[in-house]
Amino acid sequence: MSLVYLNGQFMRPEQAKISPMDRGFLFGDGIYEVIPSYGGRCVGFTAHIQRLQTGLDALEIHCALTTEDWQQLVQQLIQRNGAGNLGVYLHVSRGADHKRAHAYPKEITPTIFAYTFEIAAEPQAERDKAPRYKVMTATDLRWQRCHIKSTALLGNVMHHQQAAALGLNECILFDEQGFLTEGSSTNVFIVKDAVVITPPLSHKILPGITRQLLLTILREHSSMPVQERAVSKTELLAADEVWLTSSSKEVAAVIEVDGKVIGTGKPGCVWQQAQSLFCRYKYSF
Repeated sequence: MSLVYLNGQFMRPEQAKISPMDRGFLFGDGIYEVIPSYGGRCVGFTAHIQRLQTGLDALEIHCALTTEDWQQLVQQLIQRNGAGNLGVYLHVSRGADHKRAHAYPKEITPTIFAYTFEIAAEPQAERDKAPRYKVMTATDLRWQRCHIKSTALLGNVMHHQQAAALGLNECILFDEQGFLTEGSSTNVFIVKDAVVITPPLSHKILPGITRQLLLTILREHSSMPVQERAVSKTELLAADEVWLTSSSKEVAAVIEVDGKVIGTGKPGCVWQQAQSLFCRYKYSF
């Protein structure tokens, strides 16, 4: 039986209730994280909680839970739900006020919700068995604070739906100057002449935890050249390899963009090295 956590208590999902006056419901006024875990072991736990706290600080939501509190909550939730291959969703909204008003209300208690869901087995660095992603591109029409992992995801959802409606896996976004930002739910890397390249962090890009871990792993445990710089659409379409990174996908190989085959149309050799290193070192953080 699955259990969820809501405001200090574990309960069955159908027992979890929030007020319709909760600002998370009314305004998307909250922050969330998704942490992958395999056999009870979380990937990038500390980095996820640090990003959660950074988002809460940006929204001026005052949550009393410490990193140790979050760790205890997450481990209890994982164990109560079987400790298999689980994604852990953490959600903190500003809480419920007695009226609907745009300004931040004072002295209300945040709503803290968490649950787990089953995820696939750990990705492996096997070129013949790896998922192969086909994607489209679009102009990025979201808000200008994409570095905050807000629960207000309608812009991302609409871009993702553009791809889903065409039977594609993701929508890769470019800003008004024609430079790569990210995917609707992923960060994006390209490989050209064995150089790994990804856009630098800015207000247009979520600081993805898998992105962060992968960059650190490649720099510390490989001789691969790594660059963080602007990437044009022309560069992406001419790349030898294109990757998507996220907590659920880890490092995913893209084989087609806007109908154009990327590289050989198969996961590449550099991808295999990167995913292999990620598998080896991802629990070090």
